[in-house]
Amino acid sequence: MVKEIERKFLVSGDGWRDLVEADIRIRQFYLVAAPDRSIRVRISDGASAKLTLKFGSKARERDEFEYPILLADAEEMLAFAIGRVIEKTRHHVRHRGHLYEVDVFGGMLSGLVVAELETPQDVQGEMLPDWLGREVTGEHRFYNASLAVEGIPEIAA
Repeated sequence: MVKEIERKFLVSGDGWRDLVEADIRIRQFYLVAAPDRSIRVRISDGASAKLTLKFGSKARERDEFEYPILLADAEEMLAFAIGRVIEKTRHHVRHRGHLYEVDVFGGMLSGLVVAELETPQDVQGEMLPDWLGREVTGEHRFYNASLAVEGIPEIAA
């Protein structure tokens, strides 16, 4: 088990685009999506798949269990998905020694861009990149499980 400690931000500028180190095309869907737990299947670049279980209702910290699964099994589990399949491209961007994962959503969530910062220490405001917008950590409507079930939040549309 891993403790996932993350912050989420809406992205308000394009300054991150020139800093991209890598990108991953992701398709993911949920088998369970509740306020205190989720079970997700993620397919990366159409080549590999993982099953992820997350538990906890704290805004910044949850318990996470993640396991590789066969791609064929992941594709078969798609029949049991709740809500919509999330399509996004995840871009890895470094700023001041921290890795940000900038997710550019497609499909029904097109137009939404969210950055995640997973780090155990608190990064002060002046250390954050200027292309980050409003922090949405703890706002469950911006978590992927909620996006799959409820769609794009009104404020981000």
